[in-house]
Amino acid sequence: MTSTSGASAIIRRVAGAIVAALAAATATHVITVLLFFTANGANPSAFGQLSEYFLPSSLLLFLLLGVVAGLDGLRRWYVAVPLSLLAAVFSGLFGSLIAILNSGTKVDSAAVGFIFGTLVGPKLIFVIVAVVAATTIGRRLWSLITGSKLDVPPLRDRKVALVRLPAANLAEGQVTHIARSAVDAEKADEQWDGYVAALIENGWDTIEVPVAPEAPDSVFVEDTVVIFGETAVVTSPGHESRRAEIVAVEDTVRELGLRVARIQLPGTLDGGDVLKVGSTVYVGRGGRTNAEGIRQLRAIVAPLGYTVIAVPVTKVLHLKSGVTALPDGTVIGYPPLVDNPELFDRFLAVPEETGVAVVVLDDSTVLMAESAPKSAALVADLGYNVVTVDISEFEKLEGCVTCLSVRIR
Repeated sequence: MTSTSGASAIIRRVAGAIVAALAAATATHVITVLLFFTANGANPSAFGQLSEYFLPSSLLLFLLLGVVAGLDGLRRWYVAVPLSLLAAVFSGLFGSLIAILNSGTKVDSAAVGFIFGTLVGPKLIFVIVAVVAATTIGRRLWSLITGSKLDVPPLRDRKVALVRLPAANLAEGQVTHIARSAVDAEKADEQWDGYVAALIENGWDTIEVPVAPEAPDSVFVEDTVVIFGETAVVTSPGHESRRAEIVAVEDTVRELGLRVARIQLPGTLDGGDVLKVGSTVYVGRGGRTNAEGIRQLRAIVAPLGYTVIAVPVTKVLHLKSGVTALPDGTVIGYPPLVDNPELFDRFLAVPEETGVAVVVLDDSTVLMAESAPKSAALVADLGYNVVTVDISEFEKLEGCVTCLSVRIR
């Protein structure tokens, strides 16, 4: 990320990892030393010796838990427990090894046996305290500092759609290929509610990305992230005014447990330029997505089994302003808006400009705009159930039904 907000998010994550690890390791060290200090009759001379004995283990525990926290390993308890256990065991063994070396004892088979034997002796208490501290104190601090939610339900067997409330200044959104017209903000809010309701009624769980009050185009959340299985590719929007939008989106997909990859400047890529048809990914090369952005996307998704095909886009804002795809993979589009329809394996022309956009709700159901009744009838005649919604206020800003959500399935 290149924005100030993006840098702030990275700082929060680094700070969260460091503070969580430091707090857990410090608590482990203090509690363990106090337990053994008490067990030894609270002999003052023993306190310093005990602290010195456990210090190497505590220092390594801090480093290992910092790595675990930095990799989001504290987000879910069922991941945090085994990772914390491994970190504690390695730290305990390391501390025992340091004690052997400091004593001048030769590291032979007997010494190795002694080192592992400490895991059922003094280091067992250290390990137990470390796991408890990491999964309680550490996790809570990590969540508080990073602003991330703990134990978010997994995405398996769920259909999740990311949506984002329209900003109050929606009417100031960018227009490129159409003339600007007045936007009714109140009506837009009602239409957004209807759009979200249609997703919910068709079995989708909707998750709201925090509103971006100063970003008029932020409602078009599709442009900020593209999902490839369990990988979320956070984009690098082609218009500078939209680059701050990606921060909250990245936080949201991380909370859902998705792996995150990023398109970095000077590469630019808008999600509206990315059309997935099975394992083929058509990417529009136009005003918002450049060649470097396409190269970076290709490098990210090729190892995941996807093939990227670049498609020239000159007549519309985004590729998916001209074409989208039905559940069977047929690409549909409005011919006057499509530069090279022959680039698609199967292409079907629709009779209306706003009829090019479909959101696949399931294998037999699609969502389309009310403004394209002839196109909806054409798709219905192909055997699909068609759900229509009114998004006329968003169409005034070159938006369509695909722009208003990011589907994860």
